[in-house]
Amino acid sequence: MEKRSGAELDVLIEEATVDTYDEVEAVNGFLGIIDEYLDVPFTTTVRGVEVNVAEIRLTNDSRIVARCVRNGLRQDIGLAELPLPQPPPAGAHWVEAYRRWSGC
Repeated sequence: MEKRSGAELDVLIEEATVDTYDEVEAVNGFLGIIDEYLDVPFTTTVRGVEVNVAEIRLTNDSRIVARCVRNGLRQDIGLAELPLPQPPPAGAHWVEAYRRWSGC
């Protein structure tokens, strides 16, 4: 993945959070833009195990998670903690911006 500068990520953060008034609205802004631009599904490796990222979703406590599936089993992993594959899927720069915004 092409590493973006802090200034470039700040522009993306501004785009995702424009017209939001609190953290919950900002998370929803990121979810909308990630849903639009991140190329899902994709395969990645979590703790040495290959999984399929089937969707990006919002939890009841306003966290963005990746729904990971393997052999019919599902597990949600926080998007900020999700290892991205190399090469990353299209739109992965939005995940990078979300991580910067969330402090991860």
